[in-house]
Amino acid sequence: MTQRATRYAQSDEVNIAYQTLGNGPMDVVFIAGWASNLEDVLGGGAEFFGRIAEFARVVVFDKRGSGLSDPVVEPPSLELRMDDLRAVMDAVGSERAALFGMSEGGPMSILFAATYPQRASHLIVSGSFPRLGSTDDYPYGHGPDRAAVTEEILRHWAEGYFARYVFPSVGDDPGIQAMVGDVLARGASPAMARKLMEAAYDIDVRDVLSVIDVPTLIHHRRGDQVTPSDGSEYMARHIKNAALWIEEGDVHIPYLDPNWPAQQSNREFSDRIQEFLTGTRPIGDVHRVLATVMFTDIVDSTTSAASMGDREWLGVLDRHDAMYRRHVDSFRGRVISQAGDGTFATFEGPAAAVKCALAIRDEMSTLGISIRAGVHTGEVEQRGADYGGIGVHIGARISALAGQDQVFVSRTVRDLVAGSGLEFVDRGVHTLKGVPDDWQILEASL
Repeated sequence: MTQRATRYAQSDEVNIAYQTLGNGPMDVVFIAGWASNLEDVLGGGAEFFGRIAEFARVVVFDKRGSGLSDPVVEPPSLELRMDDLRAVMDAVGSERAALFGMSEGGPMSILFAATYPQRASHLIVSGSFPRLGSTDDYPYGHGPDRAAVTEEILRHWAEGYFARYVFPSVGDDPGIQAMVGDVLARGASPAMARKLMEAAYDIDVRDVLSVIDVPTLIHHRRGDQVTPSDGSEYMARHIKNAALWIEEGDVHIPYLDPNWPAQQSNREFSDRIQEFLTGTRPIGDVHRVLATVMFTDIVDSTTSAASMGDREWLGVLDRHDAMYRRHVDSFRGRVISQAGDGTFATFEGPAAAVKCALAIRDEMSTLGISIRAGVHTGEVEQRGADYGGIGVHIGARISALAGQDQVFVSRTVRDLVAGSGLEFVDRGVHTLKGVPDDWQILEASL
């Protein structure tokens, strides 16, 4: 994989910043949404785009007026954006490429594929729409009430207010909001963002959909709070032979998803993209192994953050992260994910995982915070540094059942740690969302 470096393509005297990743036999050009910065796209999405770069050359660029590209007075029309895309493709020597448009980048990808089919081999759109606003004959977009939401987002542009729509389940977390605020600030100024949003509401490519004559994959998450999934279903009905994948979840930008085990669906997305573009899914790099998984998260983190204030809360999170890693290391575990107030680690054995969770719980009280934890031992899918599969889902669901200062485990864990000195109290049989069968859950203590 080649090292990333920013380059510029000249388009109508405007400099368009782009980067490439990988050197595969085909090109995938990614067109980001509203306000982007290619450093954040390929930085935050390094894992996701890295998988695509294993079989293709990935090209990412910033639209004029956003990110590292030249600023402009007025937002670009779709026609100008198509010119910018052609300039980037010419600069990297790409005669034909798969177009991957996300969110507001979808309509331009659609128009380009319809207008220049000789330069578009495939079309992929994710979390996108043919029209953003609702009309009498298109009831799937946003209504007039969305204007107030947009104003609130723009008013708190660099503060990350938009996080509660992009990442609804964790959007109130100060760490996630800070991350989103930084990304938005690097993507565009508030004034430019407003113009880009106004331009987005003028876009309507419904009449173009029937003209698309390239293989098309449409992806959306059903609970998306930024763009309704109904728009993707509409596109699938009007683009001939389009493949539609509506998956569960609510995160608008999959490659930046801070949740675990949501990263597993990101792997599934990149796998589907590879199969769609090449006809073959990746094989040989997934190993099924027995592992113990431990999930923890901070109880009532939003309340704690509000009472402490952002600066103090971020300091607490830093100390939390350091303590967590120290304990995981001491029990010979491996940290897989730390995002906001949630964590995921794996261990060679269940006793070490349970004792680690109890030690973390006890020390976190010195910071004035409480955690809950879940531990399970079962079959997981290991792909490089990533873990997924039903065992991971079970561990996450068990953790969600626990309350303040509780460490919950599956019966499998209890049965495997006989003689360890651990004690357990039965907490009943539960149905775990998305997991077959009923599961006996126990609370652990020393």
